[in-house]
Amino acid sequence: MAFKMIHENYNVADLDKSIDFYQKALGLHELRRKAASDGSFIIVYMGNDETDFELELTWLKDMNRPYDLGDCEFHLAFAADDMDSAYKKHKEMDCICYENPDMGIYFIADPDGYWLEIVPAKKN
Repeated sequence: MAFKMIHENYNVADLDKSIDFYQKALGLHELRRKAASDGSFIIVYMGNDETDFELELTWLKDMNRPYDLGDCEFHLAFAADDMDSAYKKHKEMDCICYENPDMGIYFIADPDGYWLEIVPAKKN
């Protein structure tokens, strides 16, 4: 028996703001979307050409408060092929929330406070 990871879900308060962030910060684009016929939710799947793994952004109409993310001890990691350029871009976007220079990594936060780890791509 084998399992393949296909997506991770993040619930978001402002879908357009989140889509814009993921496009600018990580080069993700909308792959497809699903909307409830009653308007109660919209789900947007984001991805890129580097992998078939997807980020699912879910907007819920009736959510009237920020999401409780606990202590942000969970995160999604992205490998950057050019750490210097990625770091510069994220610094300009003012979205870096934690740096660990000893490990050569840093984290960015999306508009809802989800942490995203940026690591150097593995060299072959």
